[in-house]
Amino acid sequence: MSAHADEDIKKSVKTYVTIFGALMVLTVVTVAVSYLHLPVALAILVALAVATVKGSLVALYFMHLAHERPVIYYVLALTLVFFIFVMFVPLATMHSNVAGTIKAPVW
Repeated sequence: MSAHADEDIKKSVKTYVTIFGALMVLTVVTVAVSYLHLPVALAILVALAVATVKGSLVALYFMHLAHERPVIYYVLALTLVFFIFVMFVPLATMHSNVAGTIKAPVW
């Protein structure tokens, strides 16, 4: 092995260890936030934010998406758009009555 290859390996290992440490810190943050008595909406928002950061780190570094061609990001964005669309389809088929409760769609 050349000296250049050794440096590349050391840099990669350092990156993986750093990301692992960040994931462990974020896991501790997730557990710590669960012990706080936050309102439900805020607790869900914080949990989703931490999960998004952790998922992004895993995808970018452990799945090697950080070094992919830009076209992969367009495909991922399109997938996200379709996912959001499919999640909101049930909301579009529901309607509310006068009392404000949600009823099942009338077919």
